[in-house]
Amino acid sequence: MNFPKMDLKYNISYHITDFPGARKFVPLCFTFILAFSITAVSQVTKIMGHVKDAKTGEAIPFVNIVLKGTTLGTLTDFNGNYALEFKVKADSLRASLLGYFNMTRKISLHQFQTVDFELEPQLYNLREVVVRYKGNPADIILQKVIEHKKSNMLQSFETYQYKAYTKIEVDANNISEKLKKRKILKPFDFVWNYVDTSTINGKSYLPVFITETMSEVYYRKSPRSKKEVIKASRLSGLENESISQFLGNLSQEVDVYKDYVLVFEKNFISPIADFGLDAYKYYLVDSTYIGNNWCYHLMFKPKRKQELTFTGNIWIADTSFAVKKLDMRIASDANINFVNDLAIAQEYERANGQYWLLTKDKFSVDFNVVENARKLIGFFAHRTVQYSEFQFDLPESKKFFSMPSNVLIEPESGKKDDAFWDDNRPERLNKTEQGIYKMVDSVKNMPVFKTYVDVIYMITTGYLKWGKFELGPYTKLFSYNGLEGARFRFGGRTANSFSKKVQLEGYVAYGTLDGEFKGGGDILYMFSKNPRRDFSASYKWDVEQLGLSPNAFYTDNILSSIFHRGPNNKLTMVREYKMAYEHEWFNGLINTITLTHREMFPLGMTQFVVFPNDPLSPVFMNSIYTSEIRFDTRLSWREKFINAEFYRYTISSSYPIIQVSLACGIPHVFKSDYEYYKLQLNIQQWFNFSSIGWSKYKIEAGKIWGTLPYPLLRNHDGNQTFLFDEDASNLMNYYEFVSDMWFSVYFTHHFDGLIFNHIPLLRKLKWREVVHARCVYGTLEPKNEAYSLFPDQMRPFGSEPYWEAGAGIENIFKIFRVDAVWRMTHLHDLQNPNVTKFGLFVSMNFTF
Repeated sequence: MNFPKMDLKYNISYHITDFPGARKFVPLCFTFILAFSITAVSQVTKIMGHVKDAKTGEAIPFVNIVLKGTTLGTLTDFNGNYALEFKVKADSLRASLLGYFNMTRKISLHQFQTVDFELEPQLYNLREVVVRYKGNPADIILQKVIEHKKSNMLQSFETYQYKAYTKIEVDANNISEKLKKRKILKPFDFVWNYVDTSTINGKSYLPVFITETMSEVYYRKSPRSKKEVIKASRLSGLENESISQFLGNLSQEVDVYKDYVLVFEKNFISPIADFGLDAYKYYLVDSTYIGNNWCYHLMFKPKRKQELTFTGNIWIADTSFAVKKLDMRIASDANINFVNDLAIAQEYERANGQYWLLTKDKFSVDFNVVENARKLIGFFAHRTVQYSEFQFDLPESKKFFSMPSNVLIEPESGKKDDAFWDDNRPERLNKTEQGIYKMVDSVKNMPVFKTYVDVIYMITTGYLKWGKFELGPYTKLFSYNGLEGARFRFGGRTANSFSKKVQLEGYVAYGTLDGEFKGGGDILYMFSKNPRRDFSASYKWDVEQLGLSPNAFYTDNILSSIFHRGPNNKLTMVREYKMAYEHEWFNGLINTITLTHREMFPLGMTQFVVFPNDPLSPVFMNSIYTSEIRFDTRLSWREKFINAEFYRYTISSSYPIIQVSLACGIPHVFKSDYEYYKLQLNIQQWFNFSSIGWSKYKIEAGKIWGTLPYPLLRNHDGNQTFLFDEDASNLMNYYEFVSDMWFSVYFTHHFDGLIFNHIPLLRKLKWREVVHARCVYGTLEPKNEAYSLFPDQMRPFGSEPYWEAGAGIENIFKIFRVDAVWRMTHLHDLQNPNVTKFGLFVSMNFTF
């Protein structure tokens, strides 16, 4: 290996001993398997292998693996493994490393194969040499990369634009012979001839989904904005909302120049982070030309186990110390769920002899519910982006920043023919990829396939497809509470095949104890999906739990019945009419205007008693009528989301999401009893906290003006189940505290295994630590305290806020979480002497 002299002004020598001692998803994946077909075997040759010392059996890193007669090749990693994919003609593979005899092995073209090497040591008789060690040249190169970061980052321009071609492919993997023989898959026998093998980890796979997009992207530095205009797009494979949400995660951009690379909402330390030397060991293994650029080839690996880090290779251009090429994968023991492997490859080119630009970006993930499973079906996901035609500081591009949405889809983008794609695609699809477009429709139209898809859709969404309708959700078919007894419910909604503009939904329910029928229905009409503009109207005649958080299970959910603690009898009968119009002005700003008429009726032991004139002259009310107009504003700067037909799913947002609500109660309209005004502010934000996990906070503040009975005041959210609810005070009961001016704050921090990862006995469990705290306080004007008779145990806060704190363990079997919660205040109130001071709660979380 040749290392030319570098003008670094450092004393450079190398430590020879620094080299290592020679050493979702099952249902979704099943659906993917059924949604595929390809037509020909690819002409790509794929080789994987391992190199070890023939005497000791130890793995050998940094071995040169080269196709004989070509310049194509690679190096073995720290574990002695390598992988190659190529289309050129070659008949053999050579392994070479100083200190070992070269070895050559024959290979076969156009197929996957495993080629291992056992290298014989080559002994030399040398005179004694004294090496004075002082510093690591790889570390010095890294320091230079860090010093030159700012000048090499693309964001140094005021504005720029470029063209992007994006291809996303999903493959079902672990296609075994046993799987092929299953009777349930007999109708799909014709596809098994087209299984391929991946060089990521040697797993067999079958392509099931592919999408291509051609777009123009415009970037502005200040104020920061990024817009994309989609010029052409095509898709083949299974389409549903679960896949759309998953593919949204693949859209994350990988910027290696930042200290952290965000992967599935987790902060992985970049190999060229400012503090990279604290997290990685670096090795200078080669120097060579890549194109016209002389580059230093560094390999790196984590210093510690189970941290969110990478291992791999990086090529640094001489003089400019910019990244020329990157090839890395997450550390094999990183504490991340459902990801067996994740690889990132990037290539950079120099433009105008000055600017280094990312020209190719490849992101590949191997997913499975069980880590390193070879028998359980999983899937690969690949995203490849190629960038071209960069232009900088062009004034005409500024017009695009006034677009209301961050992504504009041109009307004819989905109607481009094959000739257009053949002429404009930067590289041709291989035969495997071409086959997906040709054959997938024939599989999707098979009746047995549709049945499989419908069953899986029911499991994942709760609704069973029935023609143009969907029946469900099944979690609400049966429930139980103290007032209705056994409750049976039947409901449904229209499917997307009914209409992509209108959705109708309705249900009917019956309680065996009260003998009452309940029900409701709503309609949603979409004027536009992006920007989002819609109209909705609904009607409801049903029981309702006042003081229930928006995140909690409704009382008619079977899980709420099973895990409820204490009597579930504090319910109110509600008849509600509602209309709303939602208008998104641009991505990040939404206004909603809502008209609501509610009629509330006391149930069971609950009473509505007011004292309108004299505290000694109570008035028993059979009902409370209100008519209200509410205006909501939601600010979510740079929020990333996925648009389904009728719903929007947030992927991430690095900035606070702010919602302001102003409501006005209008008296004498449809028998409305009260005039009032209500102002409420909600702020929440999720953020990564360097490499020690992530945090989230939620703040709520509000004020009500008017003289009102307690059901119209702020009944603070409690929780009378054993299911943890981060939007409620978990040890506060329903109807415990009431106020007309209030403030609450909730904070939680997830350490992502920061402590457990360093404890040998706990490390393999991959448990994660979480802590949280909540404070709620409010005041109640004397006129509202005197106006109505409160239920037993309901009271104002007085002079002391409500505090609770907790600690928990999450990621138990990847999905379960257990929290211990302590109530810190209001422990000895006379109105509620039997408060719960400590509780254990469970919950389920599907997170990476």
